[in-house]
Amino acid sequence: MLIPVILSGGAGTRLWPVSREAHPKPFMRIGGGKSLLTQTHERAMAVSGNTVPLIVTNRDYYFLSHDELADQDVKPQYLLEPTGRNTAPAIALAALWAIQQKNDACLLVMPADHLIKDTPSFYTSVQHAEALAKDGFLVLFGVKPTGPETGFGYIEMGNKVSQHANLVQRFVEKPDAVTAAKYLAQGNYVWNSGMFCFKASAILDAFATYNPALLEAAQKIWENTRLEADKMELPQAFGELENISIDYAVMEKAKNIAVIPGDFDWSDIGAWSAVADAIPADAEGNTHSSGQTIVIDSRNTHIESKDRLVAIIGLDNLIVIDTPDALLVADKSKSQEVRQVVSQLKARGHDAHKIHRTANRPWGTYTVLEEGPGFKIKRIVVKPGASLSLQMHQHRSEHWIVVSGLAEVVNGDQVITLEANQSTYIPAGNKHRLSNRGTTELALIEVQCGPYLGEDDIIRFEDIYGRAQ
Repeated sequence: MLIPVILSGGAGTRLWPVSREAHPKPFMRIGGGKSLLTQTHERAMAVSGNTVPLIVTNRDYYFLSHDELADQDVKPQYLLEPTGRNTAPAIALAALWAIQQKNDACLLVMPADHLIKDTPSFYTSVQHAEALAKDGFLVLFGVKPTGPETGFGYIEMGNKVSQHANLVQRFVEKPDAVTAAKYLAQGNYVWNSGMFCFKASAILDAFATYNPALLEAAQKIWENTRLEADKMELPQAFGELENISIDYAVMEKAKNIAVIPGDFDWSDIGAWSAVADAIPADAEGNTHSSGQTIVIDSRNTHIESKDRLVAIIGLDNLIVIDTPDALLVADKSKSQEVRQVVSQLKARGHDAHKIHRTANRPWGTYTVLEEGPGFKIKRIVVKPGASLSLQMHQHRSEHWIVVSGLAEVVNGDQVITLEANQSTYIPAGNKHRLSNRGTTELALIEVQCGPYLGEDDIIRFEDIYGRAQ
C-alpha cells in the first residue's frame, strides 16, 4: 500500500497579497485553474491508485480544505495541528498514524503547494522510489536543475544504488550564484524537492536512531490525539515539539538515503517569479494569470488582477498583483523580498498580512465592503444549515439586513426569523447567533457601529466548529 501524505501548511509570505495567513499558498489557483491543494490531491490519487490520503494541516484550514476537496471522489483523512512545527513532527505523527492503518505501508510525502504538470513522469519516479522504499531506503525526489538556481537546496548524488537512483552524498544549503553554476556544470547535483517515499516503519526507526527525543514526544502526542470522523485533532502539547525539518532531524544523519533524479517538471511556486514561469507567456515574455489586462510596450511582466482591469505601459521585468484591498508592484528580481512587506504589516498590526477583504469561515464568508471611523459594512454569506457561534461583542452594535434566504436570529432572549428585506438590531453586550435554516445560501448586510471594530472583539459561548471560546 502506498499512502499519500500531503503536508498543507505555511503562510506563503513571498506570494502576498494573494497568499495570506488565513488563506495560504495551497489554496491559490495558478493561472485561474484548480488550487494547488486540489492538484496535489489529484496527483496523489493518480500515483497511489486512489488510496485514501492523509492531509496534515493546521486545524484552522480544515473547513477550507474540506470545502476545496468536496468534489473529489476520494475524500482524505486529516491530521490537524494546533500550531505549525515544521516537517519532522508532522511526518513523525503521520508515520504513527500509518502504522495503525497498515504496518508495512509506504508513505509518499508531498507538500501541497508544489506544481507538477507531467504526472506520468512523476508516476514513473514514484514507482522507482516505492521499490527502493520497500527495501528499507529513505528516498528523496530530486529535480534535475534547469539553471543555476539560488533559491533551492541541493543534493549531491553519490554512487548508483539502482538503475534509477543514487546514494545521497550530502545535502547543500541554498548556494550563491557562483556555487550554483558550479553545481550545474558538475552534473551530479539535483534540487531538493522536499518530497519523500519511505516505509512508515523505516522512518520511525530513523527517528528512534537519530532523534529519539522527538519520537518519544510524538508518541505521547499520538496517544492523546482525538479521533473524530475524517479528522484527528492533535492536542495543544504538539506545539511543544521541536520545530525542525525532516532533513535536519533525520535525513542528513541517516545512512540508507537514496535520491531519485526525476525527469518530471516541478516548481515549488516559491515567489511571484515562479508563478510567472508556470504560465504561458506572449511574444514579449508577459504573463497574466487572471482578470482583464492591457499591456502596451512592456516586456517580461506578470499581472494578476481578479476584479479590476489593469493596464500597463512601458514597463520591463515588473510584477503587478492587484487584490481588492492591496496592490503589489515589484521588480521580478526582487520577488523573494515580498516577505518583507508581510513583516512590516505584522509590525504595524495591519490585518492585510492575515486576511483578505473576503474571508472564509467554516459557516461561509464575509466581505468588508467599506469601513471608516466608528463603522464597518460587511456582506455575510452563510451556507445552508450552517450557524455562526453564539457570541457577544463588547464594543460594537450590529444591524443585520437580509438580502436573500431565510435567517434564524438569536438576539438576547428572543429567537426570530427574518426574510429578504427584513432587519434586526443587535446591541453591544447582547448574546446573539445567526443561522441559515434554509436550503439556499443566506446573504445579509451587516453594519457595525462602535469605538472598536476589530475581529478580536468577540466572546464565544457555543461553537459547533470547535473554535476557542
